[in-house]
Amino acid sequence: MNKIDKTSTKSVDIISENETTQSSRRNFFKKAAVYSASAVAASSLLSPAKLLAEGKDDEFIVEEQPWTTSLGYELNKNPYGVPSPYEHNVVRRTTPLLSSAGDMHAAISVTPIQDLSGIITPNGLFFTRTHNGVASIDPNKHRLMIHGMVKKPIVLTMEDLKKYPSESVIHFLECPSNGAAEWKSPQFDSIQFVKGMMSCTEWTGVRLKTILEDLGVDPKAIWMLAEGGDGSSMSRTIPTEKAMDDAMIVYAMNGEALREEQGYPIRLLVPGWEANLSVKWLKRLEFGDKPWYCKEETSKYTTLLPSGKAIQHFYPLEVNSIITAPCPEKPWTSLKKGDMVEIEGLAWSGKGTITHVDISFDGGKNWVEAKLKGLVLPKAWTRFSYMYKYEGKDLLLESRAVDDAGDVQPTVNQEKKIMGVEGVYHRNSINTWQVKANGEVHNAQMRS
Repeated sequence: MNKIDKTSTKSVDIISENETTQSSRRNFFKKAAVYSASAVAASSLLSPAKLLAEGKDDEFIVEEQPWTTSLGYELNKNPYGVPSPYEHNVVRRTTPLLSSAGDMHAAISVTPIQDLSGIITPNGLFFTRTHNGVASIDPNKHRLMIHGMVKKPIVLTMEDLKKYPSESVIHFLECPSNGAAEWKSPQFDSIQFVKGMMSCTEWTGVRLKTILEDLGVDPKAIWMLAEGGDGSSMSRTIPTEKAMDDAMIVYAMNGEALREEQGYPIRLLVPGWEANLSVKWLKRLEFGDKPWYCKEETSKYTTLLPSGKAIQHFYPLEVNSIITAPCPEKPWTSLKKGDMVEIEGLAWSGKGTITHVDISFDGGKNWVEAKLKGLVLPKAWTRFSYMYKYEGKDLLLESRAVDDAGDVQPTVNQEKKIMGVEGVYHRNSINTWQVKANGEVHNAQMRS
């Protein structure tokens, strides 16, 4: 972990331009490592300070590296930009456990939230859920039909849709079963699989209300059916009130057209609610006075309560948070006692805006307030941070978020008291990382 050496305030010796020999370069950097207030320690290799203590040179400073003495590759080698090859491990991941009996056409691919910065998920890393594989649709042949209890039914082409005024918003999407595998006990020693069924991005499209006001929705039509154009005809029933609020038909994310796995050419966006409602490859919206009771809201996406009754049509996603650094993929094994390190994480709520995040080092017995950093937006990821002096001791590290609806993220026991143990959806209890004295981080669960 980076640590600034503040043991000396002596200035760095300045060398003249004609001192260009290998010896002078070595002497200069040795002095700089000793005296400079900006000398930092490397985290993954033997640190410069330790090399110096052993009388060795840091080859990555005193020796010219190949990339500083050679011609780089041509500017347009990749007409569509790609990440550095050194970031090859930053990818979405999947497992047969998150699929329909191992069928990867009906499966989930989770976002590497441990490797992200800020609140925007790159398009190539966005959480993905499919029910019948990824549909590949010709946008010139795609149509959106809006009908039912409306005065002027309509069929829109992509060209028609883009004639409406566009809007851009930043919102998260989260599967209601995010963290579902953990409801009984810790299952994955990985933050990516524990909480990676979510992403956050900038969406661009048309506010659904803008279109519906032109069509004239019957006041008795209190429900809307959204149907997808994939092979499963994935469908959900949504209250018209939400459709007339902040729902959108989107065709772009992060400044470019939707990816195919994200619903190209258009999808529905229902901010703050179950991601399953944001139907991809959208082809039809129908308005009526009764719910349609589709498969995804009867046999799926319902929760059996301790009373024996099931919750149906519970849409908003509850206040939630998780610490992303440290985590099992990003341990503290390179730290030394006394190092200052940033604890960082994500908080979000489908009901509004994050107002407060606390951090506990002892499994929830005591709490300290974290700092919210960067953009703080409704129904979007919010970054939080806390600077901590590493002591090399066992910790039970937790975060607890609060939103402007007044909701507080519950403990595991508080959640189970209300939701029981049968359902896997809408699990937002506090997550615990067990940080060992050697810096290793493991998934744990507090039941107090």
